[in-house]
Amino acid sequence: MNIFDRYAPFVQDFIYRNNWENLRAIQVAAADAIFSTEENVLLSASTASGKTEAAFFPILTLFSEDMPKSVGAIYIGPLKALINDQFMRLNELCDEADIPVWHWHGDVSQSHKAKLLKKPSGILQITPESLEALLIRKHAAISRMFCDLRFIVIDEVHSLMRGDRGGQTLCLIERLSRMAGVNPRRIGLSATIGDLESTGEFLASGTGRGTVIPRIESKGTKWRLSMEHFYAAGPQAGEDKEIEALPVLEAATDTAPSNADGGMGYIFEHTRGKKCLVFVNSREECESVTTTLRQYCEAKHEPDRFLIHHGNLSASYRETAETAMKSEDNFMTTVTTATLELGIDIGRLERAFQIDAPFTVSSFLQRMGRTGRRDLPPEMWFVMREEMPEPRAMLPETVPWKLIQGIALVQLYAEEKWVEPPKLDRLPFSLLYHQTMSTLASCGELSPAALASRVLTLKYFHRISQEDYKVLLKYLIEQDHIQKTETGGLIVGLAGERITNSFKFYAVFQENEEYTVRSGSEELGTIVMPPPAGEKIAIAGHVWIVEEVDHKRHMVYCEQVKGKVPAYFGDCPGDINTKILERMKKVLSEEKTYPYLMKNAAARLEQARHTAVNSGVVTDPLICLGGDMWCLFPWLGSYAFLALERFLKIKCAAALGLKGLDSSRPYFIQFKMKADREEFFRVVSAIAEQPLDPMELVYPEEVPLFEKYDEYLPSSLVRKGFAYGILDINGMKSRIKSWQG
Repeated sequence: MNIFDRYAPFVQDFIYRNNWENLRAIQVAAADAIFSTEENVLLSASTASGKTEAAFFPILTLFSEDMPKSVGAIYIGPLKALINDQFMRLNELCDEADIPVWHWHGDVSQSHKAKLLKKPSGILQITPESLEALLIRKHAAISRMFCDLRFIVIDEVHSLMRGDRGGQTLCLIERLSRMAGVNPRRIGLSATIGDLESTGEFLASGTGRGTVIPRIESKGTKWRLSMEHFYAAGPQAGEDKEIEALPVLEAATDTAPSNADGGMGYIFEHTRGKKCLVFVNSREECESVTTTLRQYCEAKHEPDRFLIHHGNLSASYRETAETAMKSEDNFMTTVTTATLELGIDIGRLERAFQIDAPFTVSSFLQRMGRTGRRDLPPEMWFVMREEMPEPRAMLPETVPWKLIQGIALVQLYAEEKWVEPPKLDRLPFSLLYHQTMSTLASCGELSPAALASRVLTLKYFHRISQEDYKVLLKYLIEQDHIQKTETGGLIVGLAGERITNSFKFYAVFQENEEYTVRSGSEELGTIVMPPPAGEKIAIAGHVWIVEEVDHKRHMVYCEQVKGKVPAYFGDCPGDINTKILERMKKVLSEEKTYPYLMKNAAARLEQARHTAVNSGVVTDPLICLGGDMWCLFPWLGSYAFLALERFLKIKCAAALGLKGLDSSRPYFIQFKMKADREEFFRVVSAIAEQPLDPMELVYPEEVPLFEKYDEYLPSSLVRKGFAYGILDINGMKSRIKSWQG
C-alpha cells in the first residue's frame, strides 16, 4: 500500500484541498518510519519542507483508528510564536476528525487550559517552561492527563541541543513519562542538524528505543546570496577601485545612501516595496536598527514600513508583527533577533538581511531558510559593519573579523555541509538544582534516596556522581532551599519556596531582573536596569521619556518622544565553534574569490588578505606588534580559547614574563612579554605536555557563574562544572601541539 492510501480519509481530503500534487520525500519517509516501526524518529529537512505535516499525518491517522484515552501527543516548541502558528495549522487539519488541539503557554487563557484539564484529549502544544509549570502545579492530574500518551514531537530540536534548555526538555519528558506510566515515541524535527547520529542518541535518551533517521536526498538548492561591507563613516573600501565583485542587484537603487549609518541606508532602499526580515544578533541592536530605519522613513516623508520583534517585547507587539508579516499584500520589513529564526510561517518572504555575522552556521541556515518559500530561491543579504581602523591601529584591530566570520560560515556549509554538532558533555549542575527543586515542589516530601532515584537517574545527569549530589543536597539544606522534616524526609525550604513560587522558576535560561514598560494603557515590553525619571529609553522601535520608575512593582511609565538612544536588555554572549575560526584563517590565506561578495566587501577582503600575508598572521600564530608587545592568534572556538587564555595567565605567565593579557574573544590575545618567540613556544609546549587538572585553570577565589541557577550551588560544584564542562582543554592542548610542528 502506498503512503497516501495509508493516510486517514480526512488527511487525504486535507491534501486535496491544498492542491498538493504529490507527497514530499520527507513525508513518505516519516510515514514509513512511524507506521512500520516502534522506534523514535528524527526528521531533518530544509525549512518549509513540510516536516510538521510529515510527523502529524501518520500520528493523526493512527489516532483516528484508535483514539487515545488521554492527551495522545505532545508537541514541544521552543517559542510561543511557533506554538501559536502551529496551533492554527493543526486545527485546520484536526477539525474534521474531531481530534482536539490544545495550546498551553503564558499567553493562553485560563478557560482554554481548564477545558483541557476537564477532558484531556488530542494534541497538546506547549513550551518546555509551560510543561515544567504543568508538572509542578498540576502534579495530581498528570497521570490522568497523559495515561495514554503515545508521541512527543519536539520541533526545532537543534535549538535545544546547545544548553540547559534541551536538557530540561529531556528531563521533563522523562519525568512526565514516569508519572503517567507511559513510554511515548519521540519525533524530532529540525532543518539544521550537524551530527544526525548524536542528535538521534540525544532524542532517544532514556527511552530504551533506537532512532530511525530517514536519509532524504535534498535537491540542490540555489541561493541568492550577497555580502556587502560598510564603514560607519567616511569613504568605503571599494570607492575608486576597479574590482571584480557581484554587481548591486537592483540598478534602480544604486543611488541609495549606502554608506550612511553603516549600511542602514542600503537596507532602507533595498527593502522598499518588499516583504523582508532584518536579522540582528542582540535585542539592543534590534531596537537601534529599527529606530534608525524609522528615522529614514520620517526624513524621506514615507510611511513607516518597519516592524520589530524580539523576546522583551509585549505579546501584543510581537503578534502585531507576526500578523502583518503573514499578510500576502503587506510589504513591511521586520527587524528581529532569533525569535523569528525558527519555524513560524510568515508567508512569502522575498529576502532576509543579516547585520554582521551570526555566531553559528545553524543560525545562518535557519535565517536564510525563512526566505525562498513558494518556489523562490532562498535569498540573504549580509551587511557587515566596521569602524574605520585608526591610521595607527595595531594589527589585530585592522582585521575585519565580522566579514571574515560571515564568509567562513557560508563556505563551511557550501563546501562541506557542516553544521555545529550538539554539545552533550557538560556537567549540568545548574539544571540539577532546578530539577531537584522542581521534583520536590511537584511531589512534596521525599526521602533523600527517593529524591536521588527520581533526579539522578534522569539520563541527562549521567556524568554527575552520587558524591556530587550529596554535596549539593547538604548545601541546599544548610541554605534552607531544602528543609529536612522530623522523619528525615526532604521538602522545599523557605528560601527555596521564594524561588519555586515565582513564574520565572520555570525557565532555565538566564533572565535579567526585568521591569515592565507601559505608556498609558499600552504594555510595550520589558527592560533591565531602567534609567531614572527624565531619561530616555528605546523599546518597540521608538524612543520614550521615563516619567516614573516604580521599583517595588518593577514598572516603568513613559511617553513617546523623537530621537535615538541605545537600548539595554542584558548580556547575550555568542559561542563560536573552533571549525569556524579555522575556516576564517583559511579565508585570509587562500586566494579564492567568493561569488557573493559585493564591491566594498571584495575590496575590504583584498586589503585584509594583503595585511595578513605581509604581517605573517596566517602562517605564524604569534606576531610581535613592536617592542615587547605581542599578539597571539590561536584560531580556536570560544571554550578552547577561554582555556588557552587561562592557561597562559595561570601556568605560563611567570616563566615567560607575561603581563597585561587583553583578549578579544575568540579572535586574538594581546600581551607584553619578556621572552622571545622561540622561548614562548618552547615553554608553552613543555607546560602543556605535563598532566593538567582542569581545576588548575580556575582562579583561587573564582566562582564562574555561567548558568541561571549557579548562584544557588555550592562554589565547589560551580567551579567543577566550569572546569570540566565548559573549558575545552583537549581543544587547547591539540592547538598547542600543532605549534610544535
